[in-house]
Amino acid sequence: MGNQSRTAAKALTLLLLAHSLAGCGGIGPGNPNASISADTTSINAGETVNFDARDSTTPSPTIIDEYRWEFGDGTSKTTKQGIVSHAYSQPGNFDARVIVVNDEGGTDSASIGIFVNDPPEIELLIPDFVKTGQAAILDASATTDREAGQLEFSWDFDADTDSDGDSDPLNDDDFQGPVAEVTFDTAGNRTGAVTVFDDSGGKTTKIWTLRVLSRSFRVVWEEATVDYDWSDYLEQGASHEIQHLPGEGVRVIEVSATLTLSRDLLPIEWPEDNFSLELDVPSSGWKTSTITTHDNITENASATIQRAEMNPYPNSGYTVYADSKEAVEQGLLNDPDGRFGQGDWIWTITAMQCDPDTPVDGIDPDQGNDWALEARFVVLILRISEVAV
Repeated sequence: MGNQSRTAAKALTLLLLAHSLAGCGGIGPGNPNASISADTTSINAGETVNFDARDSTTPSPTIIDEYRWEFGDGTSKTTKQGIVSHAYSQPGNFDARVIVVNDEGGTDSASIGIFVNDPPEIELLIPDFVKTGQAAILDASATTDREAGQLEFSWDFDADTDSDGDSDPLNDDDFQGPVAEVTFDTAGNRTGAVTVFDDSGGKTTKIWTLRVLSRSFRVVWEEATVDYDWSDYLEQGASHEIQHLPGEGVRVIEVSATLTLSRDLLPIEWPEDNFSLELDVPSSGWKTSTITTHDNITENASATIQRAEMNPYPNSGYTVYADSKEAVEQGLLNDPDGRFGQGDWIWTITAMQCDPDTPVDGIDPDQGNDWALEARFVVLILRISEVAV
């Protein structure tokens, strides 16, 4: 009877001891099994990674109580849910870790590696200013990449225009390469951008502004005399037309043109022939005509058309600022007060009267005549030279 009592007492003691050890010695349900994944393991600095530990488990009947996140960059966070997001501001390789804790205090951990790429660092060299029409060299060849990756360069020469229509005016691909050359035709501040891509998907954009200055030009009007002459033969009733551009690139001041006929020396060819001279300048609305006369028997029959002060004399010997030499030239030559005489000049010579003459054996000995037209123009030639700064 005494032995049975002692045996029962030992059994009760062992039962109580086992019960007291169940919560702290692993004899109970046990620790959780941690799991971690991420939507990406490679990002650029400043981007976000979404972590997921919802595949972690814990033995029944325990439940997971919390998730303790360590992101490897010195920051941490505790959540009740098995998901979390974290943005990495600095480049490098980081070991992200989750510690799963159940309601019995059991723990387990899992980790995943994250690579944070450092985007390229742009070094840009541009001139302080350029003149209109002068090439500007934009140099980004000193750009560096921390990971020593291969770089690609894209230049947008106009930050005010979205030429590709994607709502981003800074990413129009106007030129590719580390060094770009661009020319602007008008003065002003020009803003553009260069974007550099590395082989890990990182990119950096840098906006630049370039001053484009007008050019300075010296303007001089130089007076000159320009002569033209034509000659031919016309029979009774025939005409000859001459078309030329005496005012191209100049300002016409005056003109004097004389039509001269060959003389009828033999009395049988008298009286002298009569020709008409007509001038038409359509762009100026000027049209005039005259007829040859023979006022002196010792001189050839002739007719003259002349006009002075066709345009005013402009200022000369001054400096102007403009985007180009062509712009200065067009502005001065197209001045409404100095355009008279520009465009085609059309001269028409007509043999109005080459008879009656005394027939010889029934044949008119004077069926036509030789003529010569001489025209003298006084013009102002525009001289434009660029002034160095």
